[in-house]
Parts: sequence; C-alpha cells; structure tokens
Amino acid sequence: MSSFRFVNGHVVTAAGTFRQAVITVDQGRIVSIAPEGSGTETVDLNGGWIVPGFIDVQVNGGGGVLFNDATTVEGIAAIGAAHAKFGTTGFLPTLISDAPEVIARALDATDAAIEAGVPGVLGVHIEGPILNKARKGIHDAEKFRGLDAAMVELLGRPRRGKVLVTLAPEMVDLADVRRLADAGVLLAIGHSDATYETARAAFGAGMTGVTHLYNAMSPLLHRAPGVVGAALENKTAYCGIIPDGFHVHDAALRIALAARPQDRFLLVTDAMPNVGSDMTAFDLHGQHIRVDGGRLLGVDGTLAGSALDMTGAFRHMVTRIGTSPEDAAMMAAASPAAFLGLSHERGTLAPGLRADWVQMTRDFQPAGCWIGAIRFP
Repeated sequence: MSSFRFVNGHVVTAAGTFRQAVITVDQGRIVSIAPEGSGTETVDLNGGWIVPGFIDVQVNGGGGVLFNDATTVEGIAAIGAAHAKFGTTGFLPTLISDAPEVIARALDATDAAIEAGVPGVLGVHIEGPILNKARKGIHDAEKFRGLDAAMVELLGRPRRGKVLVTLAPEMVDLADVRRLADAGVLLAIGHSDATYETARAAFGAGMTGVTHLYNAMSPLLHRAPGVVGAALENKTAYCGIIPDGFHVHDAALRIALAARPQDRFLLVTDAMPNVGSDMTAFDLHGQHIRVDGGRLLGVDGTLAGSALDMTGAFRHMVTRIGTSPEDAAMMAAASPAAFLGLSHERGTLAPGLRADWVQMTRDFQPAGCWIGAIRFP
C-alpha cells in the first residue's frame, strides 16, 4: 500500500475539489481519499491540478505510428505511450476506413494488446468503412462498403475490450444496427448525410454515440435539422467533440453545451501519428497529410484528423470555451468512461476505482500521468 499527498493545488475527486488531498492506493486501486494526512510521496502542485486520467475514444495514431499501418501490439503500445505523456490513461486505437482483413487484424491486435497488459488500451474504435461518400472527410471512399452478414459477424464477435463502430445509419438496415448493439458493440453516427428522421431512428435502434459532432455530418438547417439537429435534441447519446479551434468554432461548441447535458459530451483528439513526435507530414492511404499551423490538411485542404492531445483539449475547454476545470475533467474522463460502460472501473477519483490520474500545471500544461498508481512513462 502506498499514499500520495498532493498539496498547494486542486485535486478533483468524486467528493469535490480539494486544495490538498492524500490518495491511498493498493494494487493499482484507490483505497481512500482524505483532505489531510501524511503520504509516502508528497507532490507540491504549485497551484496546479490533479484530475482523473483522461479517456480518449478516438486515437488514430501517435508517436509516429498510424494504427492503420501498425495493427499490432507494438503499434498500439507506441500510440498509448505517446498519448500518456499528455494525460491519456485509457484509449481506443482507432482504425480509419480500411479493408475487412485490416479490420480483423485491428480487432485481434487489440485483444492481444489487452492480454499483454499494454497500459491504457480499453478496446478499439472502427471508424468506417460503412460511411457515406457525401461526408467522407479524409477517408478513402474506395474502401467504403455495406454492412453485410460477414461484417456483422466480424464486428459482433466477443472481444476482450470494448468495440466502438462509427457508421452512417442511412447506409445500413437498422435491424443490423440492433443486432450489433445486442452483441455489445457500441455504435456512433458519423460521416453521415442522414436526415433528422433517420438519425432519430438510429438512436432508437441502439446507436448511443455521435462521432466528432458537427464534423462530417448533415448540418442543422431550420427546415432540415439533419444529424446535428438530432444529436443536439437527444439528451442521452454521447457526443464526441474535437476542441482544437479548427474542427468546430468555439461558439458552436458553447451552443452545443448549452443545448444538452454536459455529461453527455466526450473530449476526443482524433489524433494522428504526429502527436508526440516531430513529424511534419505523413501518408494516409496514399494521401499526403501535412501539419499546417496546428492543423492537419490533405492536399485539397480537407482536415485530416488533428494534432490535438487530451491536455490540449482540456485546456481549450477551460481557457476558450469557459468550462470549469471540473466539467472539463468530466468530459475528458467520467463521460467517456460512462459511454464505454466502465464507470465502475475508472473515470473519477474515488475509492474502489483505478488509480489513474493526471497532473497539470496551473495553466493546464501536462506535468505527469499515473496509470494504476505507476507514473508513466
């Protein structure tokens, strides 16, 4: 058993935010949190913050590795290590639309990574290829396909971790959506040109998420509310948002937060391999992607994922959107844990849960990350 004493800062816990706190840990889980006491290790926060470990459900790459190009345990570990530097203690490696055999490798590699104990990996996100060409974004439309029986069987097989699938509901039979949901697959609307009515029907059929709200989906118009309108009206679905200042205007983010419960938003990075590396360009399915002023752009100017990390997402929400640090922590940790059905394991700092937390400076820069009470890296 060990204990960590944090002083001179802010410690965000399920019981409130404390100026100092002692977190006692045994075998990687929190035993108790007390506002006073002694510890085997004392950390002076100097006005900084301790918040629950970030959970990112959309991580395409990091540390110079793109998951599509490295559907292996080693590739997943490298991506996780890169993002842990920025406070991500749980993540879903995310596969951008690809061939069925690559999808199968990604699913199997994630199982193997979990079995091998790779820190932070919680499952896998298959983004596509059941998407609408009209809202393809940077995805390769040549790889798009329907949701046939073979794909339903592949995606629905029992796995060691969570399986999240992003698809366009107008491209499928909603009975297949229900089959996947009944098999335990998490389903999110994304890269979709669905009508408002189709999006609502998809929520009714078992889709519980929205991938990068506002981006690559039919917009809210006053006579055609589209996917965005259906998502903003829905009070229970979990909406991912990319707060990097490029994907969504800050005013649109504030409007979304005002329209529906804040605990139904997830901060996501949609990060590419340049995060945690010195890369300035890379290839995605033969497309040249470059870093340009903090954005990732294809040759035609299409946004191609992001250069965002989770600490940056948190900082943007607090300093530019006006979210409280406690609410930003909820959207970065508790809400994604709830979306994944893992609230009993992680997402807040409370007795019985995993000892995963992030240290940030007073201006919300990364200062440390603990996964299972072990400082990482």
